[in-house]
Amino acid sequence: MAMAVVTACSSYPAIFTNTRLPSSCGYRKSTSNFYKKHLFRVPNPSSHTQIHRHRIASFDLKCQAAGDDGFLEPARVYQGVYGLWSVDSSDIREVILYRSGLVTAAASFVIASSAVFLPDDFMLTDFLKQNIDIPYAIGAAGLGLSLILIHIYVTEIKRTLQALWVLGVVGSIAAKVCLAQPADESLVQYVVDNPAAVWFIGPLFAALTGLVFKEGLCYGKLEAGILTFIIPSVLLGHLSGLMDDGVKVGLLGAWMALFVVFAARKFTQPIKDDIGDKSVFTFNALPEEEKTALIQKLEQQKLSES
Repeated sequence: MAMAVVTACSSYPAIFTNTRLPSSCGYRKSTSNFYKKHLFRVPNPSSHTQIHRHRIASFDLKCQAAGDDGFLEPARVYQGVYGLWSVDSSDIREVILYRSGLVTAAASFVIASSAVFLPDDFMLTDFLKQNIDIPYAIGAAGLGLSLILIHIYVTEIKRTLQALWVLGVVGSIAAKVCLAQPADESLVQYVVDNPAAVWFIGPLFAALTGLVFKEGLCYGKLEAGILTFIIPSVLLGHLSGLMDDGVKVGLLGAWMALFVVFAARKFTQPIKDDIGDKSVFTFNALPEEEKTALIQKLEQQKLSES
């Protein structure tokens, strides 16, 4: 019976197809015959009808309380450019994985970069330097996961970022196998000692720059906007040899701090922010004929309303 009440609470708003939801859409007890006959129907002895009605009402009140406390919320319906949409469980999973990928990338970058700031006689310094390629690889994998799940309206931009990531991964593997290993160095240390190797790993960080630029542009995040300039500045400064080591270390420290803030603040946003307008993605997936028909239908609705 509890499952029946929860089902009613979670799916109730989805039965409405109009843009404006009725005022009864929420956690009030339904008076619809359909809900009474199907969702609230349990096999009870006739002598206990009043008791079970009381239990149904009490479960409905619990559902209301849970909704007020934020533990159980109805599926909110949003008005998109091309129609109504809502957040479902698959959307939530994708957003959590997207943000987890960013956290993985940020944490791995901080671990790898901390070798620059640790004292040489610290017991973990040698261990970190000898295994520094491991957090580099984990961070690259986390970034790749986020780039797979990122929501960008223009598909070509998303594919470009993904292609840059692939080039960066291939370049990193090539540099590791062909250059770093013969020199008996880690990939990261080889890039530090040989600035020209930035060409091999550069596309990976170009993809990261594109991601933080998108986040800064869409949500107006200051840390993302600053990272958009710091990331290429550090790499290009190292590649060209025009940047002093002290400046590079200072910018690297700022990169570490801002990357942590950037990844952490992603979990303060509503889930729907990382989804965007789902109706746009649905529209883009339609065949051209259906797109034309939908646009004509929306224009006619707009004219009739005006």
